[in-house]
Amino acid sequence: MDDNIIEEQNKLPELKLDAKQARGFLSFYKTLPNDPRAVRFFDRRDYYTAHGENATFVAKTYYRTTTAMRQLGSGSDALSSISVNKNMFETIARDVLLERTDHTLELYEGSGSNWKLVKSGTPGNLGSFEDVLFANNEMLDSPVVVALCPNFRENGCTVGLGYIDLTKRVLGLAEFLDDSHFTNLESSLVALGCKECLLPIESGKSNECRPLIDALTRCGVMLTERKKNEFKTRDLVQDLGRLVKGSIEPVRDLISGFEFAPGSLGALLSYAELLADESNYGSYSIRKYNLESYMRLDSAAMRALNVMESKTDANKNFSLFGLLNRTCTAGMGKRLLHMWLKQPLLDENEINARLDLVQAFVEDTALRQDLRQHLKRISDIERLMHNLGRRRAGLQHIVKLYQSSIRLPYIRNALQQYDGQFSLLIKERYLDPLEVLTDDDHLNKFIGLVEASVDLDQLENGEYMISSSYDPALSALKDEQESLDCQIHSLHKQTAYDLDLPLDKALKLDKGTQFGHVFRITKKEEPKIRKKLSTQFIVLETRKDGVKFTNTKLKKLGDQYQKVLEEYKNCQKELVNRVVQTAASFSEVFESLAGLLSELDVLLSFADLASSCPTPYTRPDINPPDVGDIILEGSRHPCVEAQDWVNFIPNDCKLIRGKSWFQIITGPNMGGKSTFIRQIGVNVLMAQVGSFVPCDKASISVRDCIFARVGAGDCQGRLKWQQLYGLRCLRNLFVLIIISVSYKTLMMVSQFRLRYLCSEKVLFKCLLVKLRGVSTFMQEMLETASILKGATDKSLIIIDELGRGTSTYDGFGLAWAICEHLVEVIRAPTLFATHFHELTALADENANHELHTKQIGGVANYHVSAHIDSSSRKLTMLYKVEPGACDQSFGIHVAEFANFPESVVALAREKAAELEDFSPSAVTSNDSKEEVGSKRKRVSDPSDMSKGAARAHEFLKKFSDLPLEKMDLQQALQQVKKMKDDLEKDAVDCDWLQQFL
Repeated sequence: MDDNIIEEQNKLPELKLDAKQARGFLSFYKTLPNDPRAVRFFDRRDYYTAHGENATFVAKTYYRTTTAMRQLGSGSDALSSISVNKNMFETIARDVLLERTDHTLELYEGSGSNWKLVKSGTPGNLGSFEDVLFANNEMLDSPVVVALCPNFRENGCTVGLGYIDLTKRVLGLAEFLDDSHFTNLESSLVALGCKECLLPIESGKSNECRPLIDALTRCGVMLTERKKNEFKTRDLVQDLGRLVKGSIEPVRDLISGFEFAPGSLGALLSYAELLADESNYGSYSIRKYNLESYMRLDSAAMRALNVMESKTDANKNFSLFGLLNRTCTAGMGKRLLHMWLKQPLLDENEINARLDLVQAFVEDTALRQDLRQHLKRISDIERLMHNLGRRRAGLQHIVKLYQSSIRLPYIRNALQQYDGQFSLLIKERYLDPLEVLTDDDHLNKFIGLVEASVDLDQLENGEYMISSSYDPALSALKDEQESLDCQIHSLHKQTAYDLDLPLDKALKLDKGTQFGHVFRITKKEEPKIRKKLSTQFIVLETRKDGVKFTNTKLKKLGDQYQKVLEEYKNCQKELVNRVVQTAASFSEVFESLAGLLSELDVLLSFADLASSCPTPYTRPDINPPDVGDIILEGSRHPCVEAQDWVNFIPNDCKLIRGKSWFQIITGPNMGGKSTFIRQIGVNVLMAQVGSFVPCDKASISVRDCIFARVGAGDCQGRLKWQQLYGLRCLRNLFVLIIISVSYKTLMMVSQFRLRYLCSEKVLFKCLLVKLRGVSTFMQEMLETASILKGATDKSLIIIDELGRGTSTYDGFGLAWAICEHLVEVIRAPTLFATHFHELTALADENANHELHTKQIGGVANYHVSAHIDSSSRKLTMLYKVEPGACDQSFGIHVAEFANFPESVVALAREKAAELEDFSPSAVTSNDSKEEVGSKRKRVSDPSDMSKGAARAHEFLKKFSDLPLEKMDLQQALQQVKKMKDDLEKDAVDCDWLQQFL
């Protein structure tokens, strides 16, 4: 875009206004209401202008400089201005309405002080800007506007949701109870593809709604506040009765089942002004949106799995959408793929039906290629019908629908050739519906209408006209027009003969808007006939290219011809409107056809990708959520392996209930941990969308949600949390207290951790207290809190490097407690990548649960392998995921890669060696044998450990009760020393306690 910006800068149109025009415009501009979100442009015919803050926004955002700005007026009335040409205006319009979610767009027309708003649009309601946005671009996604009525109660918030898809003409309602993080709302916004949200002004200002607004922000949804009285239900059923197809009774029954959602729908009808346009009457459908129909995906999961394309993608294969998008139809297939990726299926029967069809197309290459060739000639039927419904269509749109319709017999014939194992499914899914759609009462009737009414022979000339034979009046006008045309040409010949001039070479017949039909000769020929010109003809114009002249006969015939031509055009226009109106009556047929063809297009795209990759994809086995495991053999990340520079190393993943349902993955940076856990999420999502997966073999238990906590965020906050139970965590916290030598450390330990360590039962909670918009850690905790609140045993959880945004001990404690909660309470299959090697002791406790009051089931350790050359100490990543915990950390080796100074690396090795005793197996190991080169580990019997743990809890309880906030450094250290001395006395008879002292 930068090259285009530089080029546009060099071609900036000049703002030309005289003093009177400038004064008039400035007086008008001052009357405009102040709206910081509105980007206002003024159409000056040959170019567009923006002014004031809008001019600054355009200059800085799109020209990257303010030198493009000019001043309109002078003195205190001077107004910053910028002019843009048509191409730049269209670029800005596309960015504001399709990419950004913080501005609206307005276009004014007029002159002087008389201007009026002619177009307005928002990210959710593109409105009259559709012709600008999609004149030369496909519509990749249909924007949805949502309205919300939140009702806060003690047990949560009941959300009443209404939505409208203006492109597909669909209205919807939903109502659900949500938690404090609005996880259900967030997944609904993602699934619906929401671009804009209406909220009552009063709700938007309340503190209770802050988390709701945060959810909108995470999903990239623009917030639009509306007056509370617009969220009304009065006369809603009657209004919907006008808009919705069919009887009003089903509408009344649907609305009566909701308490808050109807108010949201009422606000949408008012905002979109649907009732003001009679073309909307009887053209909408209404439905109930069910959250349980699709896999839930929040904004964090969409980002972590790279589901949708991004501006920063180096190529289209960086996103799952870009990789899967091999669709052929003009826009329809892409929009359906967008929707499918945001709404993966939960019904294993429907998933298998899609997979059956993909398999059929994978196995039959000829069928797949034949169908794709035919689909390339299919226009965007949905958009064409949308234009028909809005009465913005012309004969060109009708012809495109016709050209798509006549391809259907070829598609049917291709499908009929298939005789494989899924022929019955193809017949049921495609052949039978196509047979109904193309019979004499449906599309064949439409084809007959077009062939009878449109002059198809003129299409080669780029002309879209009604055939003269379609209407007697039009035919008569056409005949009269041709008769007059013949008379004019006969007169042309007669005049050439009379003037003794060669026909067409010397005497030409011109037709223009100024004089109509005229004769023209060159200035060279003019002297030869000058006498006759002055006596028998009327000279109209003398120019360098020749002399134009006429006579009474030609003028009379020309006037008659022009009159008949105008009558013919008016008749054409009237007949076009009639044909368009008749074609609009086929809307339901074309809507069904669009759904069928776009589905076929997406499934063919899946099949084309699966069969054309260097390593082919495989069909996954799909099991119900409470049955089977998640086993991916030879799995690969589809987007990573598609990059030219990658030779991808596949890995197995076996999430087995009771054995490896929860996997802790350790290993060096850049070793492939993040790629591995993401590829599992991507494979599961692809399978539930209905695609083959990049594996050698795959078996998947359907998941109701994918939660992903990957990477750092943008907020920082404090946490209060309870009970971090487990010997490893207790040991680490205890040692921290014993070695604490600073007031700051004591305060940290007291405030963030120890006062919640005195319960015997795991009661883990993340309570987000305050502070937003500073740095990294808060976002990490927000995403994790959403997982803990929203995940079920049927979800899939992916967590990468949790707890690294705070201190080592805080982070480790959080990670441990979260792991225990996920394993014991939620029991969802989880991939947990971490650098906290101590977490691998969870699996040890799973194996040696006699040391624990309860067994932690299904935890397994895995690591990404790396090799260190013994002589050169060079680190080589192997990118293989193997069973067991990583036996060492490779951080110092990675530092060597970054060319750290040798002295720094040596000191790092020295300090790391001092801390090596913090081994995960220090307490749990039952192996009394000493390994060569390892330190001797103490092993305590259960009774000794129980006694010591009780004394440790007593110590921690006393410590947590210390009023450190009111004590100075010396007092705090003296008090801790006294407590430590008492503990040392009690530890004389307790080996387990002595290991800490």
